Amino acid sequence: MSNISELKNHKAIIILGDLICILVAYISAFYIRYHGFPQKNWDSFISLLPWILLIGLFFISVYELYALDRKNTLWDISVKIVIAVIFMSFLTMSASYLFREFAMPRSVILIAMFFMIFLMIMFKWTYIKLTRGKVVGRVLLIGDDESAQRMIGKIKHPMLKGTHVTHIQPTTPMNKIHQHITHSDYVMLCTNISKETKSKIIYHAMECNKLVYTIPSLYELLLQRASVTPFDDTLVMSVKPFGLTWDQTVLKRIFDIVSSVFILILISPILLLTALMVKLEDPKGSIIYKQERYGKNNKPFMIYKFRSMIEGAESKTGPVLATENDNRITKVGKFMRATRLDELPQLFNVLKGDMSLVGPRPERGFFIKQLSKEIYHYGYRNTVQPGITGYAQIMGKYSSEVHDKLRFDLYYIRNYSFWLDIVILLKTFIVLFDKSKAEGTEVKKTNSVTDETKTDVTIV
Repeated sequence: MSNISELKNHKAIIILGDLICILVAYISAFYIRYHGFPQKNWDSFISLLPWILLIGLFFISVYELYALDRKNTLWDISVKIVIAVIFMSFLTMSASYLFREFAMPRSVILIAMFFMIFLMIMFKWTYIKLTRGKVVGRVLLIGDDESAQRMIGKIKHPMLKGTHVTHIQPTTPMNKIHQHITHSDYVMLCTNISKETKSKIIYHAMECNKLVYTIPSLYELLLQRASVTPFDDTLVMSVKPFGLTWDQTVLKRIFDIVSSVFILILISPILLLTALMVKLEDPKGSIIYKQERYGKNNKPFMIYKFRSMIEGAESKTGPVLATENDNRITKVGKFMRATRLDELPQLFNVLKGDMSLVGPRPERGFFIKQLSKEIYHYGYRNTVQPGITGYAQIMGKYSSEVHDKLRFDLYYIRNYSFWLDIVILLKTFIVLFDKSKAEGTEVKKTNSVTDETKTDVTIV
């Protein structure tokens, strides 16, 4: 983890190891099923093998199964592997029909699926133990006390023996900062650091071949995807406004209509069963909860959800966000929120054109007005259609701070592509198994930054 080239080597080894696990899984499945390799079936497998490996590589990339240097626990990695392998097996079956390789047994694919899950998890666990088991990550955290306190808990790396965090102030002399960079694995830059100081730190870190993580400002997000244009002999950058082009909007809308119709037909039994559960718990209450939200260009619309709270939950309190262990949430509501079943009626909003499958979550007018006063660029998130899922949902938590969610939303809008929508939809399956992404807002705890935290923090 000490430099960029080492990280690339780890990535290549892990991807190769996963592909070998896929190959070994199919060979093992054949042996378990037939106690050998029948020629006709084996020939079909060999014909499909390039596609099997290509499909495997695709989902390894989408779910970032090579990213052991991220803040993922072994459980997080296992969930990703299970979801990725299920998709791999489904597409392999589809490929066998598409390429008319009917001799490829479905039983072998199913057996291989379980072998793949086991082998890939064991490979990851063994690799972590051999390469990370005794490693203590050295992090240089540069920022003021308030910013550092928020980041320290997020920096801890569960895959390492420990994480050694050295916190210094942005006002530290540059020669001292350079010394700390040399003895660190990577550098984390908090907000509220001047552009000049930030550029000097990044420049020196690049010289030392160190990774730098920085929390972007709106200005830095705006510069993403900027195009370079020469004005005579002067190089200039063209910064486009937030939003989608007309062709992106049309393609996104066509995909939304086709996908929402298909999904509604597919999940119609689940919709009926969920509606029945809500009605049985509270026969007098409504099944569908309607609430005004603001969409593209702050246009109001009524959003649909299965009711997960008691009837009239905000009649006395007014608009408030749900919190952890909120007593307004019903028993069925807790289950629906944990499994995201309460969000399914929003597919009708997508069909109507109020929403998209992917985009920033639609917010209430009360909160938009309140947050727009506090964060001047909050309104940029409403330059696109709101979505059922979004980049902030797969990357953040329900309890993530508004600034953090906003950065994810603005990043999505700035870097929009049809491919990014597909990746977000595939990664949404992981959210279903992550409790932290469905919980209410956390009750904030105030902890003072100790002298030890200011200078050197060891998280074990």
